[in-house]
Amino acid sequence: MQPVITVEFTAKAGDQEFKEESVTFHNPEELFAFVAPGGGCDAISNEVNEIQMVFLQPEHANTQNPVADKRVTLELGMVFLTGPLAEIVQTAEQLIDKAGRGELTDSFLKVINVSL
Repeated sequence: MQPVITVEFTAKAGDQEFKEESVTFHNPEELFAFVAPGGGCDAISNEVNEIQMVFLQPEHANTQNPVADKRVTLELGMVFLTGPLAEIVQTAEQLIDKAGRGELTDSFLKVINVSL
């Protein structure tokens, strides 16, 4: 199974940037399990000051609506989600829903600058 999402945790010291860790997910459910309470997100180092979530292009292009596949970046606090527009919009909607339901870890809410 091909990975669809790669998450890179980056720390910066002055002008130097260090990749702390990289995690690969095969589907959005794995990503949401990671940012749920007890899912591993709480283990992110305090030195991390940027999280890049890169969504890979779909295997098959959207021929009926090519705008859906355009690459965009959404910034939520120190988290940058980059990928096809349709995927980023859908992920953002799910994040809003899961935040409202209390299904996201407090540490993830903190890094996306959400306080409930």
